[in-house]
Amino acid sequence: MRTLTTAVALCCGASLAASAAPAFAATTATPASAHVSHQRYRDPVLVDCQNQSTVRPTALIIACGDGNSRLESLHWTRWGPNGARGEGVNVVNDCKPYCAAGTFHSYPVVVRLANTQPWKNRGQGAVFTQMTLTHPGERPSVYQQSVTLPLGR
Repeated sequence: MRTLTTAVALCCGASLAASAAPAFAATTATPASAHVSHQRYRDPVLVDCQNQSTVRPTALIIACGDGNSRLESLHWTRWGPNGARGEGVNVVNDCKPYCAAGTFHSYPVVVRLANTQPWKNRGQGAVFTQMTLTHPGERPSVYQQSVTLPLGR
């Protein structure tokens, strides 16, 4: 029985080594320039209020000073160097009678990110510098149907 167990273990080990060898060979055969090229063209990022980068966030505060406008339940259908498109909910405080006593309301929104620029804070990579919010239905009274906002970088 011990001989059979040893034989099975040796076969399994040989099989794993044989399957790993081509993958390792392919990895070592890749020229170094391909890795650098991949790093240079990675997905652009969106920078949040704390200057942290994110790709395809599910939530984002828009009004960094007071948090009275934020995006939630974001689902991205496109994300790349030529722009991004997503849909979600814009949650906005009506600030009535004043912001601390206001009520938050939710509005469906289409989010588009554009205008990628080099991200100087992190050396390599690109950052989106423009966000357009389009409210297909009801919208916050302080917004036009479509509003374009600059993004920090």
